[in-house]
Amino acid sequence: MSKLKRLLLLGASLCLSLPAACWGFWGHRQINYYAVFLLPPELIAFYKPHITYLSEHAVDPDMRRYLVPAEGPRHYIDIDRYGSYPYPDLPRRWDSAVARYGKDTLEAHGTVPWWVPAMQARLTQAFKEGDAARILKLSAELGHYIGDAHVPLHASSNHNGQKTGQHGIHGLWESRVPELLAREQWSFVIGHAGYIENPSAYIWDRVLESAAAADTVLRLERELSLRYPAQQKVAYEERNGKLTRQYAEGFVRAYDRSMKGMVERRMRAAIYAVASFWYTAWVDAGQPDLKALVKKPPTPEEEAELKRLHEGWRNGAILGRSEEH
Repeated sequence: MSKLKRLLLLGASLCLSLPAACWGFWGHRQINYYAVFLLPPELIAFYKPHITYLSEHAVDPDMRRYLVPAEGPRHYIDIDRYGSYPYPDLPRRWDSAVARYGKDTLEAHGTVPWWVPAMQARLTQAFKEGDAARILKLSAELGHYIGDAHVPLHASSNHNGQKTGQHGIHGLWESRVPELLAREQWSFVIGHAGYIENPSAYIWDRVLESAAAADTVLRLERELSLRYPAQQKVAYEERNGKLTRQYAEGFVRAYDRSMKGMVERRMRAAIYAVASFWYTAWVDAGQPDLKALVKKPPTPEEEAELKRLHEGWRNGAILGRSEEH
């Protein structure tokens, strides 16, 4: 068995052996997985053989939050800290935003709409250099940040309902709803990736969409909770051999109906965006021929890094705020 296969199996086995938090990664893995099928033939021929890598490593940025303090802000933006929608006083350029608010303030409230274009530039450079390993790593991780930008509560300072007595709503919207409903009801047959003329403007538009939806996400859960007795809102289910307190299936389905398919729409939009960012990076790099690229086996340093990520996630605490996926 090749080193790459051993590494992928190691990652999968570690994930399956961990507690219920691993289920919170389901959506990120699916977004990267389905994004591959939106790519043109020249790209799908390179990406599809590595679809397991792209899917499994979609969660690396979340695991890094247990080891790297600077990682957390890259996943969200508390955009309501900057005035009122559509936040015209918040510069979209990073250097202008730093000049206006200072780097410490921006990092305290999240940087995802600035971080996505930075990762996009790195991926474009990896395509130019023909670095297969780096293309795959950056593609997987870029997909994670793009996915986060599509989550309404990643664009709200009330990110887990902590201000309104709705603790746990983050995991309800981002994890529980898709895990329960996606396989049986949702379709991820979307179409084809498109070229993004302005990646920065594109991701800002998605963040603003998320911000606009955040109040609805919170309001509908609050209204529904008033109609559900506590014993019907929560249930205990077995996960990985452990009894886990969870939102009851009936409540989850009712919440999804009240949102009229918002979670599915945002997940589909994220899949399209991920594929389109990958495609755009390749086009901007000059559409290099990828047939000659060969993914080299992981170095001992890469294997050690993956093991360190999993051990940090399994044994540590998030450095920074937690949405409790």
